[in-house]
Amino acid sequence: MVANRVVVVTGGASGIGLGVSKMFAAKGHPVAVLDVQEEALEREGDTLRAQGARILTRKVDVSDRNSIEATYAAVREELGPIAIVVANAGISEGIRFQDVTVETWQRMVDINLTGVFHTVQAALPDMIDANWGRIITISSQAAQSGAADRAHYSAAKAGVIGLTRALAREFAGQGITVNTIPPSVVATPMAEAGIAAGTFPPLEVIAQHIPIPRPGTPDDIAAACEYLASDGASYVTGQVLAVNGGMFIG
Repeated sequence: MVANRVVVVTGGASGIGLGVSKMFAAKGHPVAVLDVQEEALEREGDTLRAQGARILTRKVDVSDRNSIEATYAAVREELGPIAIVVANAGISEGIRFQDVTVETWQRMVDINLTGVFHTVQAALPDMIDANWGRIITISSQAAQSGAADRAHYSAAKAGVIGLTRALAREFAGQGITVNTIPPSVVATPMAEAGIAAGTFPPLEVIAQHIPIPRPGTPDDIAAACEYLASDGASYVTGQVLAVNGGMFIG
């Protein structure tokens, strides 16, 4: 992978996003780490800088277009044109469909789907100018198989897959690839919070039902992002690269 391409990672201060941020930083890329978690941003940003990485951290609400636009202006000024976007920021919660309020539904869509729209669309001018770009969205196995008590989450993530495929067709002739990774069970703080709240089974229980019998790790997802962002993946677009240990095959 050519180094020194500017990378934007949303939800980049913890879990999958942090794994992705660390990977690109280790490969020599300037990385804009965006998240709503200020303490985690400061802590992880300082750690990466101490390792010699070129890092910009910003508190960003991906559902707020003005927040994205202002942050991208800072990214361009401090790091340069945006070449790679990993749209990872998202939320999940377990709630019965009949208990999903209009406000709960809208919040899920605003962050998990519209947030990807904002994150990607605002970065496209740089990629179009360069005739090169890599867009990687993080969707979910729930979008492929469905998930009980997560209808709103499944629907929003299915929208991410549809958006990814449409953009892949639209920008294929401009040197821009667009792919999605739908993880299944990954050991992250979000999963730990669900377990603590009783809305997600313990990971060791789920692992018994995975052909590769362990939960995924942020590094597993980061490795797939590294490939999809590489020059070697220039002929790969519109694809759903399932990194799930065989939990869903389809």
